[in-house]
Amino acid sequence: MVYIDFIDGRDYDMELRHLHTFIAVVEAGSFTKAAAALGYVQSSVTAQIQALEAELGTPLFDRLGKKTTLTAAGQKFLPYAQEISKLHALAKDAIRFNEEISGTLVLSAPESLTAFRLPAVIREFKSRYPAVQIILKPGVCWEMTERIKSGEMDLVFMLQLPTEDKDLHIEPLVEERMTLIAPPGHPLEKADPVTPGDLKEEVMLYTEPGCTYRALFEHSLNACGVYPSQGLEFWSIEAIKNCVISGLGLSFLPLITVENEIRQGRLAALAWDDRPQRLVTQMASHKRKAVTPVMREFMCLVRQHAVKWREDTEQTGN
Repeated sequence: MVYIDFIDGRDYDMELRHLHTFIAVVEAGSFTKAAAALGYVQSSVTAQIQALEAELGTPLFDRLGKKTTLTAAGQKFLPYAQEISKLHALAKDAIRFNEEISGTLVLSAPESLTAFRLPAVIREFKSRYPAVQIILKPGVCWEMTERIKSGEMDLVFMLQLPTEDKDLHIEPLVEERMTLIAPPGHPLEKADPVTPGDLKEEVMLYTEPGCTYRALFEHSLNACGVYPSQGLEFWSIEAIKNCVISGLGLSFLPLITVENEIRQGRLAALAWDDRPQRLVTQMASHKRKAVTPVMREFMCLVRQHAVKWREDTEQTGN
């Protein structure tokens, strides 16, 4: 039984099955079709609607021959019935969900997000739903776009400029600050600001080709006619950080990947204007791929964490 107060201020007790039957008649357009959809005999559908109308004290349908239409009261009652039905389904799911959710979730993200954004999300998700197997595959952004379009991935996380794609749902999560790093005591620590021209003779340590922020940084230098005399490529952000710390060169990385070392004094953040190169962490799924319960819960948790990410970013200043 459902307790409800609506329309005329009076209180009613009514059967959920009567509400479901009422909605089925509306959707089917007739008592006969609703009975077939529900697996009832037509007399049962008629009896349930009559019982509901008696409870409410007003007709809900006009029956004109074979045509069944809502009365004004029925139109007013419909959204309430739909909301109650929806809440009933959600309540059952909430009770069963933790016990039933299982399966595999295949994700892909660049190294910066794999190491510095997603671990806390995955840890909390696994504590809630231990039966879910998570497969996290690293990749660069252009690869991940192709992977999710091919159906290889459930969700991908990209660090790039705001993006639109006709095949994908792309949700921006947080704008990421970038920083130019040097070993402590580097002469450019005294420069304010550091300009592209200051980097002509510097050794630059880069991530792999295809990395979005590497491409943007190189473009900003080249646009000013600057081509650093030496550049080295590395397979990981950790390798780059350690080499910068040891004095091998400078690098341009997302702030989230180096903020601990900067705070500890192991790396120096140079006065570089990162605003033209700021990227956005984005979550993407395929528009034509069904959103499974596993995906839905993971996406929900990501959005919750993204609120904290944005707060932390705002605290570091613009």
